[in-house]
Amino acid sequence: MKILTALTAFLISLSASIAHARDLGPDEALRLRDAGTIVSFETLNAAALAKHPGAKITATELAQEYGKYLYQVELRDPQGTEWDLELDAVSAQVLKDHQDT
Repeated sequence: MKILTALTAFLISLSASIAHARDLGPDEALRLRDAGTIVSFETLNAAALAKHPGAKITATELAQEYGKYLYQVELRDPQGTEWDLELDAVSAQVLKDHQDT
């Protein structure tokens, strides 16, 4: 019975976290940028690239999580190392910067 209770609690917390995070499509991302809610994608990309000079952006994604807009960027540096960054899309502040393993 304890296992079932623990599993149920885990599933409830998992579904709650999923409900609080969602990827935003291109149309919504552009609407937020044009409204001045988030900074420009050029500014966000420049902030990410400043952390890893010479790197190339391989993927980007805008998400909303717990009411915050987050810009997620994947980079590959000149040595071939891949990096995952997460920026606050409102301020362009780098929140996370770690090597992709």
